[in-house]
Formats: sequence, structure tokens, C-alpha cells
Amino acid sequence: MAAKSEGANLSDKAVSNSEYMVEARNVYKWFPIKGGLFGKTVANVKAVDGVSLTVRKGETMGLVGESGSGKTTIGREIMRLTTVTKGQIIFDGKDITNLKGRSLKQYRRKMQMVFQDPYASLDPRQSIRSALNEPMKIHHVVSSKQEANAVTERLIETVGLSLDHLSRFPHEFSGGQRQRIAIARALAVNPQFMLLDEPTSSLDVSVQAQILNLLKKLQKQYNLTYLFISHNLSVIRHMCDRVAVMYLGRIVEIGNMQTIYDNPKHPYTFALLSSVPNPDPLKRKAGIVIEGDVPSPIDIPSGCRFRTRCPYATSKCTEEFPPLVEIEPGHWIECHYDIDFKSRRNLEQKAAASSGIPQDLPTTPVA
Repeated sequence: MAAKSEGANLSDKAVSNSEYMVEARNVYKWFPIKGGLFGKTVANVKAVDGVSLTVRKGETMGLVGESGSGKTTIGREIMRLTTVTKGQIIFDGKDITNLKGRSLKQYRRKMQMVFQDPYASLDPRQSIRSALNEPMKIHHVVSSKQEANAVTERLIETVGLSLDHLSRFPHEFSGGQRQRIAIARALAVNPQFMLLDEPTSSLDVSVQAQILNLLKKLQKQYNLTYLFISHNLSVIRHMCDRVAVMYLGRIVEIGNMQTIYDNPKHPYTFALLSSVPNPDPLKRKAGIVIEGDVPSPIDIPSGCRFRTRCPYATSKCTEEFPPLVEIEPGHWIECHYDIDFKSRRNLEQKAAASSGIPQDLPTTPVA
């Protein structure tokens, strides 16, 4: 099978595909470390190190990985909240990588973000009515104060709160209510795209379900496109159409949600899925345990970044960097081997039943 890199495929496009709302093309974000008497750059924290990602119009794209993998950083680059070290950010066919001032402001209205901590993202001195009215005034969405108030009242009811909440302040609400307010504020400017950065991680489980169902309802109602960042794989499965898995600044696997969950091909993805607890002992599946810590983004290992923690690493993994290749339509992995994890599960289940030792895991070179 011929290897084909998704990153190269994206970069070679002369005109952006109208199918995509967002495209990140071979994007980098390095944070310099200064040292010495003259403050020279002595090293770089490679938070995002060559990521190519697409989000189709109307879909929910999931982005998962351990803490420190670079999920939020690539999200902030897409939103232009931080500058891109290298690469391109394409929004609805327009290169917005280097836009500034008024040129960028018109795209701010089209793309909004819901942050992980709703309390930190709301001004404690500002009433909820003022917080919802302000973005409409900044982006000239409304022509009068009366119109702004009418839209605000409609939005607050849309997210499940009442009109008397508009006169209150953020500290008077629970975490779930504050997140509803943050969602209403994002909707105030009629966006096309919303970046959801772990919007339920700080909430109780019952409240998480309410917020997730609200987001799905709003997506249909307002025809929104989502990029959903989370480390909770159960939430990703409930929300997303496609999933991208990040590890140490790189995307190591991309595919349809069902494909990734039923047939993961990268050892890191399989390990993440194995770590999801299942309360039913009859439905628990064999998995692998990731040992060791994530390497420093300042001193990234040679070859495959996951090799220092991968139980299937070979000398090839140490010497050669694996390209992101398409192993089946729409399913990409950054690995030298096409590992059959389904066979692994079957072998381990048979071994457990007979108290024997499972055979070696079937592997096939990708290219």
C-alpha cells in the first residue's frame, strides 16, 4: 500500500475545499525558552509540531489526548488567540493565518469559543444581560439597545435559563448555569463555528449530560460546526462524528468515530480506549497499560514520539519518523505498523479461558 501523507495532501491544495469549515495545514506552535545574559533562545517548547486537521461543515470533530498533548494550543491557533509559528489556518476558504485588526474582527464573529472554566471566562463585575449584550454591540449585530435586549432574552431562554437571571452576576450561579451563559454569549453573534474546549470537565456528571444534550440541540437549531476538545472518551463518543487523537504535539490517528472506537490502529489510541472503565465486567475488553511519562516537548524522542512508551516499538520506530498515512478510506494513522488489535483481544480472551499465554500480536508494515 502506497503511503500518503494527509498533511502533504492538504498543503498541496491550491484552493480550499468548500466542504471544510476549518483547515489547519501543517501548523506549528513553538514557545521559545530564553536564557543567558542576552536572553537568546536556547530551546523551544514544541507544543504543536506539524498538525494538519480538517473540520467539515456541520460536523462535530473530536480532539482527544492526554493533558499536555497540545489540544488546547492547536484550538487557540485555529481561533487566532495565539500566533502560528508556521503553517496555515483556513476558515471557510479564507487564509486567516496573518489577519489583524479589522480584517480579523469580521472572522471573530464567525468563530466563537466556549472555555473549560465558565467562571474565569465571565467578568465577575458584569451582569449577565451586559455580558450577552456586549459582543452584539462590538460586532454590530444589532442596531439598538432594545433589539439587543430582545435577542438576549431569547438566548437566555434558549439555553434553559429564565429572564430573571439576566440581572444577576456570575458568582450567583452554579457551574452548569455559568456554562449555559457562556454558550449563550457565544451564540449572541450568530457564529458558524464553535470551539468547545472541555466544556463539561468541571461539571457534575448529571449536569454534563444536560450541557451535552443542549449543545447537540443548538447545533441542529443554528446549523453549527463544532470542534470538541476533551480527554473524556465517553463524551467524545456521544458528541462527535470524527475523532483526531493527539500525542506530544502530533495527531497520531484520525477517523470516523465508530471506526476509531471499534477498530483503533495506533497503540496510543488503543491504550486510551482501554483505560475507559466499563461497569459491566462481562463487557470489559483486554487492553494495554501505558507505562512511563509523556516525554518533554523540549526534548522530543527520535523517530516515533510514542516509542518510549509503546510495547510494540522496534528499532525502526527509533530510527525513522512515521508519516501520517491512510490505511483505509478516511482512516489515518502515524505508525509504521498496522496492528490488529481485534486479534489481540480474541487471543487474550482465549488465553484467559485456557490459562495459557497469548500468541504474538499480528502486525503488518503500513508501507
